Amino acid sequence: MKRNRTTVWFIVLLVLFTWAVPEAFAEEPDGPAGHGPRTLMQIVSETIKDEQQAVEDALQNMSSEQKILQLFVVDPEELDPGVWRVTAMSDTIRSRLKEYPVGGIIFFADNLETPKQTRALVTAIRDYAMEQTGLPPILCVDEEGGRVARVSNNDAFGLQKTGAMNTISAEEDAQKAGYYIGSYLYMLGFNMNLAPVADVLTVSDNTSIGDRSFGSDPQTVARLAGAYSHGLHAAGILSTYKHFPGDGATASDTHNGFAYTEKSLQELNSCELVPFSDAQRNGADAVMTAHISLPGVTGDNTPASLSRALTTDLLRKSLGYKGLIITDSLEMGAIIQNYTSSQAAVGAVKAGADLILQPDDFQEAMWALKQAVDSGEISKERLDESVRRIIAAKRGIMRTMGYITNS
Repeated sequence: MKRNRTTVWFIVLLVLFTWAVPEAFAEEPDGPAGHGPRTLMQIVSETIKDEQQAVEDALQNMSSEQKILQLFVVDPEELDPGVWRVTAMSDTIRSRLKEYPVGGIIFFADNLETPKQTRALVTAIRDYAMEQTGLPPILCVDEEGGRVARVSNNDAFGLQKTGAMNTISAEEDAQKAGYYIGSYLYMLGFNMNLAPVADVLTVSDNTSIGDRSFGSDPQTVARLAGAYSHGLHAAGILSTYKHFPGDGATASDTHNGFAYTEKSLQELNSCELVPFSDAQRNGADAVMTAHISLPGVTGDNTPASLSRALTTDLLRKSLGYKGLIITDSLEMGAIIQNYTSSQAAVGAVKAGADLILQPDDFQEAMWALKQAVDSGEISKERLDESVRRIIAAKRGIMRTMGYITNS
Protein backbone atom coordinates (compact mmCIF):
# COMPACT_ATOMS: atom_id res chain seq x y z
CA MET A 1 0.00 0.00 0.00
CA LYS A 2 2.81 2.37 0.81
CA ARG A 3 4.43 1.74 -2.57
CA ASN A 4 1.13 2.55 -4.32
CA ARG A 5 0.84 5.85 -2.46
CA THR A 6 4.40 6.69 -3.48
CA THR A 7 3.57 6.00 -7.13
CA VAL A 8 0.46 8.21 -6.98
CA TRP A 9 2.40 11.09 -5.42
CA PHE A 10 5.12 10.75 -8.06
CA ILE A 11 2.54 11.05 -10.85
CA VAL A 12 0.92 14.06 -9.16
CA LEU A 13 4.28 15.80 -8.76
CA LEU A 14 5.22 15.02 -12.35
CA VAL A 15 1.96 16.55 -13.63
CA LEU A 16 2.41 19.62 -11.44
CA PHE A 17 6.01 19.99 -12.56
CA THR A 18 5.07 19.79 -16.24
CA TRP A 19 2.21 22.31 -15.76
CA ALA A 20 4.16 24.74 -13.59
CA VAL A 21 7.32 25.23 -15.63
CA PRO A 22 6.38 25.65 -19.32
CA GLU A 23 8.59 28.74 -19.55
CA ALA A 24 11.63 26.74 -18.46
CA PHE A 25 11.09 24.37 -21.36
CA ALA A 26 10.39 27.28 -23.69
CA GLU A 27 13.90 28.53 -22.99
CA GLU A 28 15.44 25.25 -24.17
CA PRO A 29 17.27 25.96 -27.44
CA ASP A 30 17.33 22.32 -28.54
CA GLY A 31 13.93 22.08 -30.21
CA PRO A 32 14.02 21.85 -34.01
CA ALA A 33 13.61 25.21 -35.68
CA GLY A 34 9.98 26.05 -36.33
CA HIS A 35 8.71 23.29 -34.05
CA GLY A 36 8.59 25.13 -30.74
CA PRO A 37 10.03 24.05 -27.39
CA ARG A 38 10.65 20.42 -26.49
CA THR A 39 8.09 18.72 -24.31
CA LEU A 40 8.99 16.66 -21.27
CA MET A 41 8.24 13.47 -23.20
CA GLN A 42 10.50 14.56 -26.05
CA ILE A 43 13.34 15.18 -23.60
CA VAL A 44 12.83 11.74 -22.03
CA SER A 45 12.71 10.12 -25.48
CA GLU A 46 15.91 11.87 -26.54
CA THR A 47 17.66 10.78 -23.33
CA ILE A 48 16.66 7.16 -23.94
CA LYS A 49 17.90 7.32 -27.53
CA ASP A 50 21.19 8.88 -26.42
CA GLU A 51 21.68 6.10 -23.86
CA GLN A 52 20.89 3.39 -26.39
CA GLN A 53 23.41 4.92 -28.78
CA ALA A 54 26.06 5.05 -26.04
CA VAL A 55 25.51 1.33 -25.38
CA GLU A 56 25.80 0.57 -29.10
CA ASP A 57 28.99 2.62 -29.38
CA ALA A 58 30.58 0.71 -26.50
CA LEU A 59 29.47 -2.60 -28.02
CA GLN A 60 30.92 -1.80 -31.43
CA ASN A 61 34.27 -0.91 -29.88
CA MET A 62 34.64 -4.42 -28.40
CA SER A 63 36.27 -7.38 -30.10
CA SER A 64 34.52 -10.77 -30.00
CA GLU A 65 36.93 -11.96 -27.29
CA GLN A 66 36.31 -8.84 -25.18
CA LYS A 67 32.57 -9.44 -25.45
CA ILE A 68 32.96 -13.06 -24.34
CA LEU A 69 35.04 -12.03 -21.33
CA GLN A 70 32.30 -9.62 -20.26
CA LEU A 71 30.07 -12.64 -19.63
CA PHE A 72 32.28 -14.01 -16.84
CA VAL A 73 32.05 -13.26 -13.13
CA VAL A 74 34.98 -14.88 -11.32
CA ASP A 75 36.38 -14.92 -7.79
CA PRO A 76 39.56 -12.96 -6.92
CA GLU A 77 41.62 -16.15 -6.75
CA GLU A 78 41.02 -16.66 -10.47
CA LEU A 79 42.92 -13.40 -10.98
CA ASP A 80 45.80 -14.47 -8.74
CA PRO A 81 46.01 -18.26 -9.07
CA GLY A 82 49.11 -18.60 -6.91
CA VAL A 83 47.35 -17.16 -3.87
CA TRP A 84 45.01 -19.30 -1.79
CA ARG A 85 43.13 -16.29 -0.35
CA VAL A 86 43.27 -12.90 -2.08
CA THR A 87 43.03 -9.94 0.31
CA ALA A 88 45.04 -7.26 -1.51
CA MET A 89 45.63 -5.94 -5.01
CA SER A 90 48.73 -7.37 -6.71
CA ASP A 91 50.72 -7.10 -9.92
CA THR A 92 49.43 -10.54 -10.88
CA ILE A 93 45.83 -9.35 -10.60
CA ARG A 94 46.65 -6.31 -12.75
CA SER A 95 48.31 -8.52 -15.34
CA ARG A 96 45.39 -10.96 -15.42
CA LEU A 97 42.80 -8.18 -15.66
CA LYS A 98 44.71 -6.70 -18.56
CA GLU A 99 44.86 -10.06 -20.34
CA TYR A 100 41.37 -11.20 -19.31
CA PRO A 101 39.12 -8.16 -18.65
CA VAL A 102 36.25 -10.15 -17.16
CA GLY A 103 32.80 -8.72 -16.58
CA GLY A 104 32.76 -9.04 -12.82
CA ILE A 105 34.23 -10.31 -9.57
CA ILE A 106 32.45 -12.11 -6.73
CA PHE A 107 33.92 -11.76 -3.24
CA PHE A 108 33.65 -14.16 -0.32
CA ALA A 109 34.22 -13.93 3.43
CA ASP A 110 37.85 -15.06 3.08
CA ASN A 111 38.59 -12.00 0.91
CA LEU A 112 37.10 -9.55 3.41
CA GLU A 113 39.06 -8.90 6.59
CA THR A 114 38.37 -5.32 7.70
CA PRO A 115 36.53 -2.29 6.29
CA LYS A 116 39.76 -0.54 5.26
CA GLN A 117 41.26 -3.65 3.65
CA THR A 118 38.01 -4.52 1.85
CA ARG A 119 37.50 -1.07 0.40
CA ALA A 120 41.14 -0.93 -0.72
CA LEU A 121 40.88 -4.29 -2.48
CA VAL A 122 37.48 -3.73 -4.11
CA THR A 123 38.17 -0.19 -5.31
CA ALA A 124 41.65 -1.05 -6.58
CA ILE A 125 40.20 -3.83 -8.74
CA ARG A 126 37.40 -1.53 -9.88
CA ASP A 127 39.68 1.33 -10.85
CA TYR A 128 42.19 -0.83 -12.72
CA ALA A 129 39.45 -2.69 -14.58
CA MET A 130 37.91 0.62 -15.63
CA GLU A 131 41.27 1.70 -17.02
CA GLN A 132 41.26 -1.39 -19.24
CA THR A 133 37.69 -1.33 -20.55
CA GLY A 134 36.16 2.06 -19.76
CA LEU A 135 33.45 0.22 -17.80
CA PRO A 136 33.32 -0.77 -14.14
CA PRO A 137 33.33 -4.48 -13.37
CA ILE A 138 30.35 -5.92 -11.54
CA LEU A 139 31.58 -6.22 -7.94
CA CYS A 140 29.23 -8.52 -6.10
CA VAL A 141 28.83 -10.40 -2.86
CA ASP A 142 26.24 -12.60 -1.15
CA GLU A 143 25.00 -10.27 1.59
CA GLU A 144 21.42 -11.39 2.14
CA GLY A 145 21.31 -10.86 5.89
CA GLY A 146 20.87 -13.63 8.42
CA ARG A 147 23.24 -16.58 8.03
CA VAL A 148 24.39 -15.59 4.53
CA ALA A 149 26.23 -12.32 5.06
CA ARG A 150 29.89 -12.33 4.00
CA VAL A 151 30.48 -8.86 5.45
CA SER A 152 28.33 -8.29 8.53
CA ASN A 153 28.92 -11.76 9.98
CA ASN A 154 32.56 -10.73 10.38
CA ASP A 155 32.80 -8.91 13.72
CA ALA A 156 35.76 -6.89 12.44
CA PHE A 157 33.32 -4.75 10.44
CA GLY A 158 31.40 -3.71 13.55
CA LEU A 159 28.06 -3.84 11.79
CA GLN A 160 24.64 -4.53 13.21
CA LYS A 161 23.57 -7.94 11.97
CA THR A 162 20.38 -8.16 9.95
CA GLY A 163 18.20 -11.04 11.12
CA ALA A 164 17.02 -13.97 9.03
CA MET A 165 14.58 -13.02 6.28
CA ASN A 166 11.84 -15.25 7.70
CA THR A 167 11.63 -12.90 10.69
CA ILE A 168 10.54 -9.99 8.46
CA SER A 169 6.82 -9.52 7.83
CA ALA A 170 6.41 -5.85 6.89
CA GLU A 171 7.46 -4.19 3.64
CA GLU A 172 8.88 -1.24 5.57
CA ASP A 173 11.20 -3.55 7.50
CA ALA A 174 12.28 -5.37 4.34
CA GLN A 175 13.07 -2.07 2.65
CA LYS A 176 15.02 -0.88 5.68
CA ALA A 177 17.01 -4.12 5.65
CA GLY A 178 17.82 -3.69 1.97
CA TYR A 179 18.81 -0.06 2.46
CA TYR A 180 20.98 -0.76 5.50
CA ILE A 181 22.80 -3.62 3.77
CA GLY A 182 23.10 -1.65 0.54
CA SER A 183 24.52 1.38 2.35
CA TYR A 184 27.50 -0.41 3.82
CA LEU A 185 28.10 -2.38 0.63
CA TYR A 186 28.22 0.88 -1.32
CA MET A 187 30.67 2.40 1.15
CA LEU A 188 32.92 -0.64 0.75
CA GLY A 189 32.95 -0.28 -3.04
CA PHE A 190 30.53 -3.03 -4.10
CA ASN A 191 27.90 -2.32 -6.74
CA MET A 192 25.76 -5.49 -6.77
CA ASN A 193 24.25 -7.65 -4.05
CA LEU A 194 23.30 -11.24 -4.86
CA ALA A 195 20.05 -10.77 -2.95
CA PRO A 196 17.15 -10.84 -2.21
CA VAL A 197 16.20 -14.50 -1.95
CA ALA A 198 12.90 -14.69 -3.83
CA ASP A 199 12.34 -18.39 -3.19
CA VAL A 200 9.02 -19.44 -1.71
CA LEU A 201 9.71 -22.08 0.95
CA THR A 202 7.26 -24.86 0.08
CA VAL A 203 9.33 -27.83 1.27
CA SER A 204 9.65 -27.51 5.04
CA ASP A 205 12.79 -29.62 5.35
CA ASN A 206 14.66 -27.61 2.70
CA THR A 207 17.79 -26.55 4.59
CA SER A 208 19.65 -24.86 1.73
CA ILE A 209 17.02 -22.07 1.68
CA GLY A 210 15.18 -22.38 5.01
CA ASP A 211 15.20 -19.11 6.94
CA ARG A 212 16.80 -17.28 4.00
CA SER A 213 13.32 -17.14 2.45
CA PHE A 214 10.71 -14.54 3.38
CA GLY A 215 8.28 -17.41 3.92
CA SER A 216 5.88 -19.91 2.40
CA ASP A 217 3.26 -17.49 1.06
CA PRO A 218 4.08 -16.44 -2.53
CA GLN A 219 2.39 -13.03 -2.33
CA THR A 220 4.24 -12.20 0.89
CA VAL A 221 7.57 -13.25 -0.60
CA ALA A 222 6.86 -11.15 -3.70
CA ARG A 223 6.04 -8.04 -1.63
CA LEU A 224 9.00 -8.36 0.72
CA ALA A 225 11.51 -9.22 -1.99
CA GLY A 226 10.35 -6.15 -3.92
CA ALA A 227 10.69 -3.91 -0.87
CA TYR A 228 14.16 -5.28 -0.07
CA SER A 229 15.19 -4.66 -3.69
CA HIS A 230 13.93 -1.06 -3.51
CA GLY A 231 16.04 -0.56 -0.38
CA LEU A 232 19.16 -1.74 -2.20
CA HIS A 233 18.40 0.63 -5.08
CA ALA A 234 18.00 3.57 -2.71
CA ALA A 235 21.53 2.85 -1.46
CA GLY A 236 22.98 2.66 -4.98
CA ILE A 237 23.30 -1.14 -5.20
CA LEU A 238 22.00 -3.47 -7.92
CA SER A 239 19.66 -6.24 -6.77
CA THR A 240 19.49 -9.90 -7.78
CA TYR A 241 16.39 -12.06 -7.38
CA LYS A 242 17.36 -15.66 -6.69
CA HIS A 243 17.04 -18.65 -7.23
CA PHE A 244 14.80 -18.92 -10.33
CA PRO A 245 12.52 -20.80 -10.78
CA GLY A 246 12.31 -21.47 -7.03
CA ASP A 247 14.84 -23.39 -4.97
CA GLY A 248 12.42 -23.57 -2.04
CA ALA A 249 10.51 -26.31 -3.84
CA THR A 250 13.32 -28.88 -3.63
CA ALA A 251 14.39 -31.21 -0.85
CA SER A 252 18.04 -31.46 -1.98
CA ASP A 253 20.89 -28.92 -2.09
CA THR A 254 22.42 -28.06 -5.48
CA HIS A 255 25.69 -27.23 -3.72
CA ASN A 256 26.07 -30.96 -3.17
CA GLY A 257 24.47 -32.47 -6.26
CA PHE A 258 21.33 -33.05 -8.28
CA ALA A 259 18.13 -31.38 -7.04
CA TYR A 260 14.70 -31.34 -8.61
CA THR A 261 10.98 -30.72 -8.19
CA GLU A 262 8.21 -32.64 -9.94
CA LYS A 263 5.86 -29.64 -9.90
CA SER A 264 3.98 -28.76 -13.06
CA LEU A 265 4.10 -25.35 -14.70
CA GLN A 266 0.58 -24.66 -13.45
CA GLU A 267 1.66 -25.40 -9.87
CA LEU A 268 4.77 -23.24 -10.22
CA ASN A 269 2.75 -20.34 -11.69
CA SER A 270 0.52 -20.30 -8.63
CA CYS A 271 3.39 -20.34 -6.13
CA GLU A 272 7.16 -20.40 -6.81
CA LEU A 273 7.03 -18.17 -9.90
CA VAL A 274 4.92 -15.43 -8.30
CA PRO A 275 7.89 -13.42 -6.90
CA PHE A 276 9.85 -13.80 -10.15
CA SER A 277 6.87 -12.64 -12.20
CA ASP A 278 7.19 -9.38 -10.24
CA ALA A 279 10.94 -9.03 -10.85
CA GLN A 280 10.58 -6.78 -13.90
CA ARG A 281 7.94 -4.55 -12.28
CA ASN A 282 10.08 -4.18 -9.16
CA GLY A 283 13.13 -3.21 -11.19
CA ALA A 284 15.26 -6.22 -10.26
CA ASP A 285 18.60 -5.67 -11.97
CA ALA A 286 19.34 -9.37 -12.26
CA VAL A 287 17.73 -12.77 -11.79
CA MET A 288 19.89 -15.72 -10.77
CA THR A 289 19.04 -19.07 -12.32
CA ALA A 290 19.31 -22.15 -10.11
CA HIS A 291 20.72 -25.56 -10.96
CA ILE A 292 17.46 -27.31 -10.11
CA SER A 293 15.71 -29.57 -12.61
CA LEU A 294 11.99 -29.45 -13.45
CA PRO A 295 11.19 -32.64 -15.35
CA GLY A 296 7.46 -31.95 -14.97
CA VAL A 297 7.94 -28.83 -17.10
CA THR A 298 10.82 -29.59 -19.45
CA GLY A 299 10.52 -33.37 -19.73
CA ASP A 300 14.17 -33.92 -18.80
CA ASN A 301 16.68 -33.28 -16.00
CA THR A 302 18.49 -30.30 -17.53
CA PRO A 303 19.00 -27.75 -14.73
CA ALA A 304 17.23 -24.41 -15.10
CA SER A 305 20.56 -22.61 -15.50
CA LEU A 306 21.27 -24.60 -18.69
CA SER A 307 17.69 -24.88 -19.95
CA ARG A 308 16.47 -22.61 -22.75
CA ALA A 309 12.91 -23.69 -21.99
CA LEU A 310 13.22 -22.25 -18.48
CA THR A 311 15.69 -19.38 -18.90
CA THR A 312 14.50 -17.92 -22.20
CA ASP A 313 11.02 -19.28 -22.86
CA LEU A 314 9.74 -19.02 -19.29
CA LEU A 315 11.73 -16.21 -17.63
CA ARG A 316 12.36 -13.95 -20.62
CA LYS A 317 9.26 -14.53 -22.72
CA SER A 318 6.45 -15.71 -20.47
CA LEU A 319 7.38 -13.63 -17.40
CA GLY A 320 8.66 -10.70 -19.48
CA TYR A 321 11.93 -10.23 -17.63
CA LYS A 322 14.30 -7.84 -19.44
CA GLY A 323 17.22 -7.43 -17.03
CA LEU A 324 20.40 -9.43 -16.52
CA ILE A 325 20.26 -13.19 -16.07
CA ILE A 326 23.15 -14.64 -14.06
CA THR A 327 23.72 -18.31 -13.35
CA ASP A 328 24.30 -19.61 -9.86
CA SER A 329 27.91 -20.68 -9.31
CA LEU A 330 28.99 -23.23 -11.89
CA GLU A 331 31.33 -24.72 -9.28
CA MET A 332 28.38 -26.28 -7.46
CA GLY A 333 27.92 -30.03 -7.27
CA ALA A 334 24.81 -30.14 -9.46
CA ILE A 335 26.97 -28.83 -12.33
CA ILE A 336 30.48 -30.22 -11.88
CA GLN A 337 29.16 -33.75 -11.25
CA ASN A 338 27.31 -33.75 -14.57
CA TYR A 339 28.96 -31.26 -16.94
CA THR A 340 32.43 -30.10 -17.96
CA SER A 341 33.25 -26.41 -17.64
CA SER A 342 32.95 -26.01 -21.41
CA GLN A 343 29.56 -27.75 -21.52
CA ALA A 344 28.25 -25.65 -18.63
CA ALA A 345 29.42 -22.30 -20.03
CA VAL A 346 28.21 -22.91 -23.57
CA GLY A 347 24.98 -24.44 -22.28
CA ALA A 348 24.27 -21.47 -20.03
CA VAL A 349 24.70 -18.92 -22.83
CA LYS A 350 22.63 -20.99 -25.26
CA ALA A 351 19.96 -21.21 -22.56
CA GLY A 352 19.85 -17.41 -22.33
CA ALA A 353 22.18 -16.42 -19.46
CA ASP A 354 24.03 -13.12 -19.69
CA LEU A 355 26.52 -13.69 -16.88
CA ILE A 356 28.36 -16.91 -16.06
CA LEU A 357 29.23 -17.15 -12.38
CA GLN A 358 32.38 -18.98 -11.28
CA PRO A 359 33.03 -21.63 -13.91
CA ASP A 360 35.02 -24.49 -12.40
CA ASP A 361 37.72 -24.03 -15.06
CA PHE A 362 37.66 -20.45 -16.34
CA GLN A 363 40.16 -21.03 -19.15
CA GLU A 364 38.29 -24.05 -20.47
CA ALA A 365 34.97 -22.20 -20.28
CA MET A 366 36.34 -19.09 -21.99
CA TRP A 367 37.90 -20.96 -24.92
CA ALA A 368 34.79 -23.11 -25.33
CA LEU A 369 32.66 -19.99 -25.69
CA LYS A 370 35.12 -18.52 -28.18
CA GLN A 371 34.95 -21.69 -30.28
CA ALA A 372 31.14 -21.73 -30.04
CA VAL A 373 30.92 -18.14 -31.28
CA ASP A 374 33.53 -18.65 -34.02
CA SER A 375 31.74 -21.78 -35.27
CA GLY A 376 28.29 -20.18 -35.19
CA GLU A 377 26.97 -22.54 -32.51
CA ILE A 378 26.33 -19.33 -30.56
CA SER A 379 25.49 -16.53 -32.97
CA LYS A 380 27.19 -13.16 -32.75
CA GLU A 381 23.72 -11.64 -32.43
CA ARG A 382 23.05 -13.80 -29.36
CA LEU A 383 26.38 -12.71 -27.83
CA ASP A 384 25.60 -9.05 -28.51
CA GLU A 385 22.20 -9.35 -26.79
CA SER A 386 23.88 -10.25 -23.51
CA VAL A 387 26.70 -7.74 -23.81
CA ARG A 388 24.21 -4.93 -24.49
CA ARG A 389 22.45 -5.72 -21.24
CA ILE A 390 25.77 -5.88 -19.38
CA ILE A 391 26.93 -2.53 -20.79
CA ALA A 392 23.59 -0.90 -19.94
CA ALA A 393 23.82 -2.15 -16.34
CA LYS A 394 27.40 -0.94 -16.05
CA ARG A 395 26.50 2.50 -17.39
CA GLY A 396 23.86 2.60 -14.66
CA ILE A 397 26.60 1.87 -12.14
CA MET A 398 28.71 4.66 -13.64
CA ARG A 399 25.77 7.03 -13.30
CA THR A 400 25.45 6.13 -9.62
CA MET A 401 29.20 6.73 -9.21
CA GLY A 402 28.89 10.15 -10.84
CA TYR A 403 30.85 9.27 -14.00
CA ILE A 404 27.77 9.91 -16.17
CA THR A 405 25.31 12.74 -15.67
CA ASN A 406 22.03 13.39 -17.44
CA SER A 407 22.22 16.70 -19.27
